[in-house]
Amino acid sequence: MKTIERQIEERGYWGSKAEFILAVAGNVVGLGNVWRFPYLCYKYGGGMRCVPYLMFVATCGVPLFLLETAMGQYTQEGGITCWRRLCPLAEGHSGVLLHVLHHHSGLGTLLPHLLFQFPTSMGQCSLLRRVLALSGGIEEVGKINWEILLCVVAMWIICYFCIWKGVKSTGKVVYFTATFPYVMLLVLLFRGLTLPGALQEVVFYLYPEPSLLADSQVWMEAGAQIVFSYSLSVGTLTVLSSYNKYNNNCYRDCFWLCLLNSGTSLVTGFAVFSVLGFMAHEQGVPIEEVAESGPGLAFIAYPQAVAMMPFPQLWAVCFFIMIILLGLDTHFVAVEAVVTSMMDLFPAVLRRAGRREIFLLFFCLACFMGQLFMVTEGGMYVFQLFDNYACSGACLLLLSVFESLAMGWIFGAERMFDAIEDITNSRPNYIFMLCWKYLTPLVSMVSFVCSVVEYEPLTFNRWYVYPDWAYALGWLLALSSILLVPGWAMGRLLAGKGSLKQRWLHLCNPDTNLPLSNKQRAGMKETVSTTEIKDLVRLNVEEREN
Repeated sequence: MKTIERQIEERGYWGSKAEFILAVAGNVVGLGNVWRFPYLCYKYGGGMRCVPYLMFVATCGVPLFLLETAMGQYTQEGGITCWRRLCPLAEGHSGVLLHVLHHHSGLGTLLPHLLFQFPTSMGQCSLLRRVLALSGGIEEVGKINWEILLCVVAMWIICYFCIWKGVKSTGKVVYFTATFPYVMLLVLLFRGLTLPGALQEVVFYLYPEPSLLADSQVWMEAGAQIVFSYSLSVGTLTVLSSYNKYNNNCYRDCFWLCLLNSGTSLVTGFAVFSVLGFMAHEQGVPIEEVAESGPGLAFIAYPQAVAMMPFPQLWAVCFFIMIILLGLDTHFVAVEAVVTSMMDLFPAVLRRAGRREIFLLFFCLACFMGQLFMVTEGGMYVFQLFDNYACSGACLLLLSVFESLAMGWIFGAERMFDAIEDITNSRPNYIFMLCWKYLTPLVSMVSFVCSVVEYEPLTFNRWYVYPDWAYALGWLLALSSILLVPGWAMGRLLAGKGSLKQRWLHLCNPDTNLPLSNKQRAGMKETVSTTEIKDLVRLNVEEREN
């Protein structure tokens, strides 16, 4: 037994605080900051959209960000075993990791499409017909695009070597992958603001439309943006923070990283819309004709704009390197989250010399094979189906409800406060307890219900309507992530031993081997002291009687 224990390797820690900060920054600051936030600000009233955005930041974003980073650091465990130790009843929440990985794997097939746009005029026709070679619909799979396939192979190879040694390699890679996009963003921001027509469109981007606050869609989009851009309820924050030393100040890190994320979204809006303003100025058309959502904004409108700049090839390369790194960071962190969670689940098997590299190799190969459909002529239709259903904003909002209820009520917000105080030597503001128990689940549930009520069938590029079976598949994908938590809880309750009450209490109690907080240690000392006093009194009484 001792020989086996010696063979199991340690989990390890981040080499420095900077590695953790950069890894989390690379994960939370992604493609959504580049294309989604600026577009939504333009669509829903610019400055007025900051009202629902800031409300969700205060009630959901920051509280859940702190909760998830504290959970990982407190338990020193990955996504699955962390929930098992804190709240076994909600262990099904960890299953969403696989859905997030499928989403980012699909995103990985989208990134190589950019590489073929540099030397061209980069118009929409070029993207849809030559680069993506789109078929007539999802029912027409078509042939594999071999150029895209080779790029996807290259992407998975890069991903493998970024994380093959765990935090030892990831911590070094993020010094480049997380910082280069910020350098390019500042360069593009400066270049964009100096273009003709840029300032007028920046003002248009921020111009408030108070009447739009009455639109429920504004609030739903703000909630979805927060859970996506903050990487909430998907387990990656828990995994990344589990490699911190126990006494790292996660409370302070939470505020700085949330500020960095939201600040990046705002600055990116200036960069993107200054260039879109230049494009509208040059073409003499309103900005409504050049601003589109999602890939349309980043992969169609922006290439058209940089093609009209001096040295267009240089600007195109710079922008798309930034886009690729933003996507790559988020992608390999999602893979690392799954691999770490599996290694923590089976440490005796996987945490041995050379086992991680082999497991990661087979895992990457399996993911690559699973996404071959997305490199076909109908692949973009499949990607958008996954993007809108498998791990949509509505699904993550409901998972946020489960998460906050499980930790706020079953594990206990007070107990979590004691853990954070033990970690950081400072007690969090009481507003976080209020959010975990009441505000976060309430706001998230209302947003989820509104999302379901306001549901509109998915279309591609405003002209292609998916067949009914595709919508049914999409809803199955959505339900598979939503029902994981209650389904797992029900299964454990039915499969457990003892009475229903005993099974419930067993699943609601955390692991007894969790680190003791200062309050728990003080309580144990008082108990021991009281017991010792009682023993002394009893001995004195016995001596007198004798």
